[in-house]
Amino acid sequence: LRCSSSSNIMMASIHGGFLVLTVAATVLLAELSPTLAWVPTLTNNIMHPSSKTTQLTAEQGDDDTSEAKYSGYNVLGTELSCCCSNVRETGIGTGFYRNGFCSTGDNDVGRHTVCVQVTEEFLSFSKSVGNDLSTPMPEYLFPGLKEGDRWCLCAQRWAQAYNAGKAPKLFLQSTHEKTLDFIPFDVMKIFAIDAEESASVINKLDLQRSQLNEILKKDVTDNDEAFQ
Repeated sequence: LRCSSSSNIMMASIHGGFLVLTVAATVLLAELSPTLAWVPTLTNNIMHPSSKTTQLTAEQGDDDTSEAKYSGYNVLGTELSCCCSNVRETGIGTGFYRNGFCSTGDNDVGRHTVCVQVTEEFLSFSKSVGNDLSTPMPEYLFPGLKEGDRWCLCAQRWAQAYNAGKAPKLFLQSTHEKTLDFIPFDVMKIFAIDAEESASVINKLDLQRSQLNEILKKDVTDNDEAFQ
C-alpha cells in the first residue's frame, strides 16, 4: 500500500468531572483516503465496448500544482507502479517524464497516464487517426512501439480508441489516478491485465475500511455510555 503512516483516533471519556481526551487505537487511515479516487467524473452512462450506443467523452482535467511526479497514486488508490522503464532494451522509459511511470504534472497537457500494452490493431488505428506511435522519434526519446510494448498513453487517446472499439488492455496498478478524470474505473476494469492482483488489493482496502468502521462505531458507543 501507498502509506504505512497511521492516524490517532481521539476518544472522549469522563474522569473526575473533567473531560479527558485519550488516544485510542491507531488505524491505517492513510491507505483509505486515496480510495476516494475510485469515484470517476461521469459525463454519460458507460457500457461495455460492444455497445454502440454509449461513448466516453474525454474532457481536459485540471492541471496539477506540483512539478514532475516520479511516483503518486494509481486508480486503486495505492502507490503507482512502474509501467516500463526500458522499452525493448532501448534505454528509454515510458511516461511523459520518461522515467517509466505514468505520472503527470503541469506540463503534461495530454495526460499520459494510462499504462497500456499495445497491439498491432491499436497501433494501426492510432496511426489512422493521426497519432503515429509506430515510427521512432529519437528527438523526443520515443522508440516507436511494437505489439506487446508497454507505454503510457494519453487518457484522451485511450478514450478515442475505446469509442472505436480498438482500446488496448491496461495495467490498473500502473495507471495514474488522474485517468479517472476521463475514464470510469468500471470501464478500465474490463480491460485490466492485472485484474486478479488488483482485486486482491481492493479486497485488502475494503477489509481495512471495515475494520476502521468498527473502531469508529465502538468510539461512538463508548462516548455515548460515558455521557449517560
